[in-house]
Amino acid sequence: METFFPKNFFEGNRSRLSKLFIGTAPILITANGLIQSGGDNTLPFKQDASFWYLTGLDIPDAVLVIDKNQEYLIVPSRSVTRQNFDGAIDPDYIKARSGINEIYDEKAGWAKLKGRIKKVKHVATLPAPKPYLETFGFYTNPARANLNLKLKNLNPNLKFLDLTQQLTKMRSIKQPEELRAIAKAIDITIKSLNKACSAKSLKTAKNEYEIEATLTFNMRRLGADGHGFEPIVAGGPNATTLHNTSNDSPIKPGELLLIDCGALVEHYTADLTRTYGVNATKRQRDIYASVKEVQEFGINLLKPGLSLKDYEQEVENFMGEQLRELGLIKSINRENVRKYYPHATSHFLGLNVHDIGDYNQPLAPGNVLTVEPGIYIREEGIGIRIEDDVLITPSGNKLLSKKLAKNL
Repeated sequence: METFFPKNFFEGNRSRLSKLFIGTAPILITANGLIQSGGDNTLPFKQDASFWYLTGLDIPDAVLVIDKNQEYLIVPSRSVTRQNFDGAIDPDYIKARSGINEIYDEKAGWAKLKGRIKKVKHVATLPAPKPYLETFGFYTNPARANLNLKLKNLNPNLKFLDLTQQLTKMRSIKQPEELRAIAKAIDITIKSLNKACSAKSLKTAKNEYEIEATLTFNMRRLGADGHGFEPIVAGGPNATTLHNTSNDSPIKPGELLLIDCGALVEHYTADLTRTYGVNATKRQRDIYASVKEVQEFGINLLKPGLSLKDYEQEVENFMGEQLRELGLIKSINRENVRKYYPHATSHFLGLNVHDIGDYNQPLAPGNVLTVEPGIYIREEGIGIRIEDDVLITPSGNKLLSKKLAKNL
């Protein structure tokens, strides 16, 4: 299968990480583990983005070891029964894909690592998140915590060095291979949206799931691996809930339809939003025009050296002016603006839809961000968002999704 990512992409990433990490401690990065869905079934596997970035592998529970001039993988052993269900792990494929030639099963790999861990004071790795993140209301993958526990059992005095800063610096500046994958994902998303949201489709669709099904069919037909995240197809008041992914309500005449989706291509996702209306009212058109104006204002600001904190404040102030003109607020302050515009304008994009990036650092060429202002008026049942994907260039920015029309 043709790929945007030959093995030298992953070899180069491991080499750069070794150079950015100045210390002599072993580097250990774990893959994600499988999560139970129910009974003996699992949720669809989603690899840890940094592990994939360094190896190109979608194997659960594997561990990458980079120690001095040596690198190897520890891969989990699979019983014959599990091989029958999930397939066998192919060492030849691992070598060809990742460029890592030393591969050990779990028993041999940890036997090799054990002596080294008992002698060192530090190991460089990624920190384990809390088991449950209350802000988002979900449980986290336990793979990193399990790795740290296993290491601590070998050496109770072991201390962990955090590689987040190094991997953030690397992953936030997209390489040519990554930009090609993102461009392909964007192209597929645009074509799929145009199919799903043609004038005929919007007039004949009776339910949100019909639009979602058409999106899914066309994304796969055009070569995507699927969706980069759960798509949002939200009609009328459903669009005032930012992450409404149920997509199962009737599409009613006179209501707007907000669609937020992104095709997935070799782990890289697009993230585009459009709001559509058939015979939109003047009020709906006025609100849409305001969102569009705010988005154009935000895109024009983006350039190297820009502080994202300052950028978000400028966009918020400009949004305040639009909200006041629409009669939604009387005075511009954060509380009033956030009532109708409760989210940030931009986030980094790449291996994750909300990708890793340092929001405290100035923007740099190679950053890829979304620009997605929106206005959400619960009392009127109107939610409008417009989102595009933008690459920061040495001279300013490039709108990656310019081929997707912005007509209501």
